[in-house]
Amino acid sequence: MIGTIIMVIIGCDSQKSEYEKMVEFGEKYTAAWNSISPEKMASFYAEDGTLTVNNGTPAVGRKQLAETAKSYMEAFPDMKLTMDSLVADSGTYRYHWTFVGTNTGPGGTGNKVNFSGFERWTMNNKGLVQKSIGTYNADEYTRQLEGN
Repeated sequence: MIGTIIMVIIGCDSQKSEYEKMVEFGEKYTAAWNSISPEKMASFYAEDGTLTVNNGTPAVGRKQLAETAKSYMEAFPDMKLTMDSLVADSGTYRYHWTFVGTNTGPGGTGNKVNFSGFERWTMNNKGLVQKSIGTYNADEYTRQLEGN
């Protein structure tokens, strides 16, 4: 009986489309951000994975990725990330998100931010993010951060 149940569960999982698996990946990635554990977020990337935000200097490797995540998590201790959608696009995926939080971390302004953006993911053969290009409206983010 237990073997049959396990086979049914495994069979159901193997019938998920690649897109459905990526949506699940996105949901877990979102949960990792919300866990306030930088290492958990970084674990969704290849060991040598990269994240570039708004054409800035890329974070390369899990250590730098965790440091990037930590900077947001410390600046916005109440941060909440939501996944708005996941779009398959020519071999990549666009993970659309909304970030809400109050800048009460060290040296914070005390102001709330609510902004959206997306990351374009290129996945490796192990199902991890190899390359992520992130984009959001930096002017709007700065305006909210400064309380203007």
